[in-house]
Amino acid sequence: MNAEALIVLLYVLVLASFVGFELISKVPPTLHTPLMSGSNAISGITIVGAILAAGPMEHSVSKWLGVAALFLATLNVVGGYVVTDRMLKMFKKKR
Repeated sequence: MNAEALIVLLYVLVLASFVGFELISKVPPTLHTPLMSGSNAISGITIVGAILAAGPMEHSVSKWLGVAALFLATLNVVGGYVVTDRMLKMFKKKR
């Protein structure tokens, strides 16, 4: 990786951090948990990247990192759905 690519990646990281902070700070505190659980579910995109990284048949470090990323991303997605389901049950009226 050359210096120009690293600078572009750092620029994207800083810009994404700033935009994320501004967006989260504008959301009322009562909606933080549903927003975070929804964003955890969206992180399923990580699963696609992890599958691509774990795909090659060779035994390499990237394959094992891909398998670990696949496991952790799956936990994140399942946890996001569990938290969302739990939050939705809190808003249902009790009979």
